[in-house]
Amino acid sequence: MTKRECSNCSLCCRLLPVKEFQKPAGVRCNHQRHVGCNIYARRPMSCALWSCRWLTNDDTADMSRPDRAHYVLDPMPDFVTLVDNATGKETNIEVVQVWCDVRFPDAHKDPDLRAYLERRGHEGKAAIIRYSELHAFTLFPPSITGDTWREFHGGTVKPERTPEERFAGIAKARMIGG
Repeated sequence: MTKRECSNCSLCCRLLPVKEFQKPAGVRCNHQRHVGCNIYARRPMSCALWSCRWLTNDDTADMSRPDRAHYVLDPMPDFVTLVDNATGKETNIEVVQVWCDVRFPDAHKDPDLRAYLERRGHEGKAAIIRYSELHAFTLFPPSITGDTWREFHGGTVKPERTPEERFAGIAKARMIGG
């Protein structure tokens, strides 16, 4: 397996929020250089814990580098909660987070990304397509819906959680779900 490198890509430094700096999603980080980070050795915890899924080559061999694809894949899973309006029953569904560049709102339609998400759908996972902390929708692949891609734009989007909060949420969901 070939080790991937960021090279000239630093899309994550623009797309992802950094709570320690009050940097919102979609805004270039003040510490970003042409290549790399001015404070890499002393970067905040949220930056240190985050790593691009494309870099890890976790089933992403057929995908373009994030700056060319206009989205980054978050390696940490998250969850969306579906609520049955009739019964009030809540169900957590694991999602792959995809942070899209707002200048390319249809980047989530990339055939390579859709193929990746469909493979994850066979594991019962959907995707949350994020444009900011609060602007997002859930995308369900055909392997979950049984027929076609479905976008769910309703509901409430909670602000992006810190990596520590996501670790805690995963542990809680696994304890609840078994």
